[in-house]
Amino acid sequence: MARTESPRSNRHRARIAQAAARLIAEHGLTDWSAAKRKACRELGLADNEALPGNEEVEQALRNYNSLFRADAQATSLRQQREAALSWMERLATWRPVLIGGVAAGWATAYSDVRLELEAEDPKAVELALINAGIDYESGDAGQVGPAQLVAGRGEHAVRLQIVTPLQRRNRLRRDEDARLTRDEVQALLHAGTNAPAR
Repeated sequence: MARTESPRSNRHRARIAQAAARLIAEHGLTDWSAAKRKACRELGLADNEALPGNEEVEQALRNYNSLFRADAQATSLRQQREAALSWMERLATWRPVLIGGVAAGWATAYSDVRLELEAEDPKAVELALINAGIDYESGDAGQVGPAQLVAGRGEHAVRLQIVTPLQRRNRLRRDEDARLTRDEVQALLHAGTNAPAR
């Protein structure tokens, strides 16, 4: 039998999501689990409080951006998408797809520009970056899953997630939400909208 959440628990989850969104937007917290725990402490809630899911935090970020940072967020999102498009053109060989907050439209100024590339061997991408004179470093940090690289420096950096064609084909349907092709990014920039393409 499915457990039903009490109205009080739902209110707490919403408050935690809102506080976590503020921490992410204002302070650049990138570890959402840590942001949720910190939000819980700031609100004076118990350590064992049910925490909101990432989808709830994403919605809270959308709300926060539209209420408190509408103009600034629109400007930074446009710049991030322009940077993404530039990288997508440079890395077109690997069928890049924009993913994450920049694709979904809730990104903050602190959010990474993230591209998914398709390659049988991540080393081929690394070799191409070396041959093009592009600085990069491994972004794996002991992470399980697709290979990750960070290419470029500073505000012009991009996080690259490299998947095989099989991994891309076998992706779960829920992972399709925030994924934009190069043409879709161009269309959004041309239209001047912050929403993801659907």
